[in-house]
Amino acid sequence: MARKVLLDLDTGIDDSMAICEALANPAFDLVGVTGVFGNVSVDQGVRNALAVLHLLGRDDVPVWAGARHPLVWDGDGDFLPPRSIMDIHGDNGVGNVELPDSPRPAEEEGAVDAILRLCHEYGGDLDIVATGPLTNLALALERDPGALGLAGSVTVMGGAVATEGNVSPCAEANVFNDPEAASAVLTSGIPITLVGLDVTMKEVLTKEMVDRWREAGPAGETMADIVGFYVDAHNDWLAPTLGGCALHDPLSVAVAADPGLCGYLPSVMKVDLEGELRGRTIGDQAQIRNPVRPVKVALTVDGARLSQQLMADIERVCSEAPRS
Repeated sequence: MARKVLLDLDTGIDDSMAICEALANPAFDLVGVTGVFGNVSVDQGVRNALAVLHLLGRDDVPVWAGARHPLVWDGDGDFLPPRSIMDIHGDNGVGNVELPDSPRPAEEEGAVDAILRLCHEYGGDLDIVATGPLTNLALALERDPGALGLAGSVTVMGGAVATEGNVSPCAEANVFNDPEAASAVLTSGIPITLVGLDVTMKEVLTKEMVDRWREAGPAGETMADIVGFYVDAHNDWLAPTLGGCALHDPLSVAVAADPGLCGYLPSVMKVDLEGELRGRTIGDQAQIRNPVRPVKVALTVDGARLSQQLMADIERVCSEAPRS
């Protein structure tokens, strides 16, 4: 029987692929999406999640709006992404592709309330996959410290443990955008699978691979346009040596469904919060002898199997989408 999965997204391009993977993967029944700031504002991300679900014929999947800014915030209003992030994901977060709005609005219930309710409702039958800043999860922990631990698994796309960061020499973007939230989640003692840059950049989708989705009908054409923007950003300036786009968020969903895709280092993690190291994820030296190691850090990945699976899954979910 398929397990329930809840996605916590800052819906940009790779989050859109994560939605596709969650819908296509036979291990999962997507019960909802909670939105957080990051690649886009929370309002834009919620709109994008609803629009991608509409594109794929899944207006039945609810979307809840969540945190608008980091836990520690001295800004005025909502977090807005810097120009560098918009150059990766487009001004609208989906490669500047104009997606029709979903007829379904966001839910009135807030994201944190939804996370807590679903944890209590489904318990061990619920898998949570978080691919944006961890602010919603940190707020859920603050309100009900035991709720997340009821879930069957919590998978986090974030961090860089044995490789360089992507927003600083040592920090990955999701962690960097709210280090305090990441620290609260990763040091909570809850069993967590950490899927970071150590594995998400080891396999890519090329432009040729993405263009194959165009054969899957209108939804495939649209997804090829969206992800093609992401591939071009990587090839042109972001990471030209990769030869394609990284697979941060869809890989995290695939790993939550099939942990055997990766190899892991059990660890006790911490997040640096001060100075030049702010946002670094690293093993906690003070707990190096602690036999309890709640965070599994993904360090190896079966990249060839993963990329072929993602290609097939996204092609299939697009081919099954409405054609009018």
